[in-house]
Amino acid sequence: MPELVFFSGTMDCGKSTLALQIEHNRSARGLQGLIFTRNDRAGEGKLSSRLGLVTDSVEAGEGFDFYAHVVAHLSAGGRADYVICDEAQFLAPEQIDQLARVVDDLELDVFAFGITTDFRTRLFPGSQRLVELADRIEVLQVEALCWCGARATHNARTIGGHMVVEGEQIVVGDVGQPETVVGYEVLCRRHHRRRLTSAAARAAALSPDVLPVDPDA
Repeated sequence: MPELVFFSGTMDCGKSTLALQIEHNRSARGLQGLIFTRNDRAGEGKLSSRLGLVTDSVEAGEGFDFYAHVVAHLSAGGRADYVICDEAQFLAPEQIDQLARVVDDLELDVFAFGITTDFRTRLFPGSQRLVELADRIEVLQVEALCWCGARATHNARTIGGHMVVEGEQIVVGDVGQPETVVGYEVLCRRHHRRRLTSAAARAAALSPDVLPVDPDA
């Protein structure tokens, strides 16, 4: 039976890499899929991995209708054996409903990949709808790590190396960005709660206030 599968995880845990691997495995067996993404780091109409892999995709912007697009593709004589959708957290709930309809009415597998929660630890509307509708939810087992070495479970937004907890929910960025621009960092829950990024931890380690004091000095 066809399924709507939601692959979830933090940033930097290999979601896009897995999406590309699924595409490779199926296309190698002669299957043809439709690939969609939104706000990919590589630009419009691209699905990219931090490992350097990239492929063309259809940009699913605001107001895009997945069901109508797939029906039009099939009606024009195109072939589709499955659908891959990356950055699904950015989709509107009604677009997730359309993906579910692709599964139920067109009997195609849909593989959706996305972050579950935003930098404020709040569910993205698209991810929430996927949790509500998906036949199966797979949490990726490749563990992203916090700067402390613990398993990273939360996404932090940073500006100038400092964590921020206010602002628009969707601001496109990436991990490993220069400290002068908006970036993201994955943290464990403890350090996300304490707003302690790697830059803040380094600054604290170098501060004279936390250096050992010789009582005899």
